[in-house]
Amino acid sequence: MYAIFWLIDTVIGFYIALVIAQIVLSWLVSFNVVNTRNRFVYIVGDFLYRVTEPALRPIRRLLPSFGGIDLSAVVLLLGLYFVRMLLIRDLAPRLL
Repeated sequence: MYAIFWLIDTVIGFYIALVIAQIVLSWLVSFNVVNTRNRFVYIVGDFLYRVTEPALRPIRRLLPSFGGIDLSAVVLLLGLYFVRMLLIRDLAPRLL
């Protein structure tokens, strides 16, 4: 059972890293530090968009408009950290 909790925690941690990478890349593209015409940047950006967008889209629909500021990634990260702590501190000790 411990291995299952470890695997779920690792997947959540990896997804958190992907969301943070998507945030940083979107900022770099917005401030013209990197250009999406570069093939590598485009491939990485497309991969990160395809991986993170299914989780971010429903959050964007629920959040009100903040005038161009997208807080959906922050809400997603808070939710992922909440699930991670719930799993590690509450569920795992009771089941093991």
